[in-house]
Amino acid sequence: MSEIVVLDSNVLGLISNPKVSAEAMACKDWLDDLLGRETTVGIPEIVDYELRRELIRANKLLGLRSLDAFKVRFLYVPITTEMMLLAAQIWAQTRQGGIHMASGNSLDADVILAAQSLITAEKLNLDLTIATTNVRHLGRIAPAKDWRHWL
Repeated sequence: MSEIVVLDSNVLGLISNPKVSAEAMACKDWLDDLLGRETTVGIPEIVDYELRRELIRANKLLGLRSLDAFKVRFLYVPITTEMMLLAAQIWAQTRQGGIHMASGNSLDADVILAAQSLITAEKLNLDLTIATTNVRHLGRIAPAKDWRHWL
């Protein structure tokens, strides 16, 4: 089965950052390797939101242009009602199980990211991995891997 790698905001931030750093270059190399294997790369709307709001707040126009370029280059996954219903279910189940990934009144973007990723992978019949630096939280609710562990 083919795979989809869905980018968390920390990873998308690295690859879309116009400033050059060793970590950003390594992340871009990792992404190029994925694309060379014909992996589907997904950008969930909630991740775009998380990154975009900070770029707008900081008036980072070059970063916004870069983010927009990635948004059209990869599979952009809009939020649907089905995804939000699943996110609510995941949030409630993790809370009932004693897992608190965000404060009780928080939107908890991680569960929305997980729901978007799980539903998209299922609809496309692809194996899912969420690329992140936050495996501890995301790995509890969806298949997640630190992007640096692909290297």
